[in-house]
Amino acid sequence: MSRKILVFDTTLRDGEQVPGAKLNLYEKLEIAYQLKKLGVDIIEAGFPASSEGDFHAVQEIAKCVGNTDTVMITALARAVEADIDAVYNSIKYAEKPLIHIVLGTSNIHVEKKFGKSKNQILNLGVEAVKYAKTLLPDVQYSTEDASRSDFEYLWATIEAVVRAGATMINVPDTVGYADPEEFGHLIYKLNDRLKNLNDTVILSVHCHNDLGMATANTLAAIKNGADKVECTINGIGERAGNAALEEVIMALHTRSSFYNAHTNIHTREIMNTSKLVSSLMGLDVQVNKAITGDNAFAHSSGIHQDGLLKSREAYEIISPTEVGLNDMELVLTARSGRHAVKNAIEKLGFTQLTDRQFEDLFVDFLTLADTKKEVYNHDLYAIVENYYTRHAIHHEDIGHYSGRFYELVDLQVVSNTSFPSASVEIKKGNQTFKSSAVGSGPIDALYSCIAEIIELDVKLLEYKISSVSRGKEALGKVKLQVEFQGEKYIAKATDTDVIKASALAYLNAVNSIIVNYAPSV
Repeated sequence: MSRKILVFDTTLRDGEQVPGAKLNLYEKLEIAYQLKKLGVDIIEAGFPASSEGDFHAVQEIAKCVGNTDTVMITALARAVEADIDAVYNSIKYAEKPLIHIVLGTSNIHVEKKFGKSKNQILNLGVEAVKYAKTLLPDVQYSTEDASRSDFEYLWATIEAVVRAGATMINVPDTVGYADPEEFGHLIYKLNDRLKNLNDTVILSVHCHNDLGMATANTLAAIKNGADKVECTINGIGERAGNAALEEVIMALHTRSSFYNAHTNIHTREIMNTSKLVSSLMGLDVQVNKAITGDNAFAHSSGIHQDGLLKSREAYEIISPTEVGLNDMELVLTARSGRHAVKNAIEKLGFTQLTDRQFEDLFVDFLTLADTKKEVYNHDLYAIVENYYTRHAIHHEDIGHYSGRFYELVDLQVVSNTSFPSASVEIKKGNQTFKSSAVGSGPIDALYSCIAEIIELDVKLLEYKISSVSRGKEALGKVKLQVEFQGEKYIAKATDTDVIKASALAYLNAVNSIIVNYAPSV
């Protein structure tokens, strides 16, 4: 029978400890609402004793997000009464509040960090749990730096705090020191003893990624009896971060027969949650990050694209739709093979091409791909249109699109603190349009100009800019996501001028909409 694994999300506490990722009250609330929608069992909302602002944020999350019994709200306390009081007074408004106490158990923490004896630290932990139990029935005790602790002292601590009333025991690999085999063995031994001591106590793990093994260690713990996992969205957290929630969840989901475990996570909310956290915290997700990276479901290699088109199982173990994406992305580049390019052209309605015609088009495609790096659907239409025009070939679909794509002619942007403005000149077929606008910033002004010209109700959902090369001629890459009539479109562009790249990306999105909706738009 499949075991239920509880998911404890600490994005708002451990994740927020990343330098520069501080959130305000409203941002914390927005993320907490999304975590509830994602289906996490426990939200760690912060560290109330650290500041008045954090106290009020935790309090609001307890009141607004923890107002049902579907999610438990907790916050962190050191093993001192003032911290425990701060947690209690901030989370007591939740339907299911939990006090979380942390205290080190390794020799390094006991002797060097606290300068006390092991017995003194153990007694501090016991007294803290006893005090917390006078306030609330549910108390979690974290044995900080457990993976570097003497096992018998670690167990003595766990045994003592369980007898004092702890309902959850968390075993952290605080500095990412553990090895999966080693950590799995530790959890196996602790689980065996804990279940004999009190089989109602939940055994939890909290793994850091200093050696890149946080997810592996978490999964090893589940395999060896852990009941609960502590994670963060996108793996953010102290130093190299924490176990990434999305990686752990999708490993359990994809390899369910191996782990024989499941969670309540709604996997289709993973990408929405990832993007929200990334945006509000200002922390970009690395492009090759598992599950939530831009390239996680993108394929540009001709060999891979060919295999995927023949059978998706060849190179795809997770469907992109399972995590909230529309579908896999076949990125057409100079490395794309004939199969992928032909498939893309046929999807646009050009299904009657002879082998000779396609080979000629493929040459044109490679020429453009070497220049543009990435080729989009509207580029394919232009390639086919030019080819048909050169060879006086008629195809009814060409008429739908001829002269309907937008092309950037020129732009000017003025950026200042009081009056950011932009002017653009855009060509569509034989027509040229000009527009000027002001905005809250240069990109806002630029996009207002373009929106005025295209006359489509396009909603900008996401805008991201990054550097993809170095030096004076460095390329800036812009990626954005827009929505039109309920459908989402992702578009990209690169240029040494990031303002121009921004305009090109927006027009690429608009032209993709035209491809999908012609001849109606």
